[in-house]
Amino acid sequence: MAGEIILHHYDASPFSEKARVMLGVKGLAWRSVIQPVIMPKPDLIPLTGGYRRIPVMQIGADVYCDTQVILAELEARAPKPAVIRGGDWAVNFWADRLFFQVTVAVVFGQLGDRVPTEFIEDREKLFGRPFDVSAMKAVAPPMKSQWRAQAAWIEHGLESTDYLGGSTPSLADIAAYMNIWWLGRAASGVAAMLLTALPRTLAWRDRMAALGHGGRSEMTGAEALNIAMSAAPGAAPPSDPCEVLKPGDAVSVRADDYGRDPVSGVLVAITPDRIVVSRDCGELNLINVHFPRVGYVLSAA
Repeated sequence: MAGEIILHHYDASPFSEKARVMLGVKGLAWRSVIQPVIMPKPDLIPLTGGYRRIPVMQIGADVYCDTQVILAELEARAPKPAVIRGGDWAVNFWADRLFFQVTVAVVFGQLGDRVPTEFIEDREKLFGRPFDVSAMKAVAPPMKSQWRAQAAWIEHGLESTDYLGGSTPSLADIAAYMNIWWLGRAASGVAAMLLTALPRTLAWRDRMAALGHGGRSEMTGAEALNIAMSAAPGAAPPSDPCEVLKPGDAVSVRADDYGRDPVSGVLVAITPDRIVVSRDCGELNLINVHFPRVGYVLSAA
């Protein structure tokens, strides 16, 4: 169905866990399309126009790239219970960038030589630099100290409340939980050691896990492509008139950190927090691809 929430993800993906927990907090039903961990991704790239990072959310012929815009869209479509408030986006950016990079070093420093060659080669293409597991192993001890120090910020934030956002979970909780969840899944022994004497964080982790993932049901990539083919994009938000680039301009969008494959198309809308690009995808017809402003570079094509 064209209005269904479709999440293109894979189960071990830490950023996908953010989206899944948001769906759980909202109590939403959604369709799960499992995408490959590494390239090629033949059922994803036709939707995004080149963007290969996971997760991607699809609703009909609207495609949402990056958890920033995915979570913002879910909040807009299902505003109750309210999740995004206060300084949550700043916490989200910290969790996505600073805390996540430390978690990467700890995880792969622990996994070491067990990381498959195919995965390393794929991530080198994604990051545009060597994926040096030996270097990660070498820096793992100081990175573990950094990880624990950042986890201690969560502990302090929970001093008088069940969640970082107060009495109910917020985006800050979902964002911070991603790194706790991923380390616990990938290297449970290390996670247990680094969370020692952080009792509030451990109890909070259990509360976050208990939120669940909403109503998940499986769908194939081919089914998702068929939905995009038979749907039309929804109405775009009004554009910021102060922007230099205007709707109708040929543009290119790319991430500013990694996975910088450009997505080209026609600018549909540009707002303080979103870029919407329209792509004519041949047999898939017209698709609107949504990106966040922060962390993405928009340029004239």
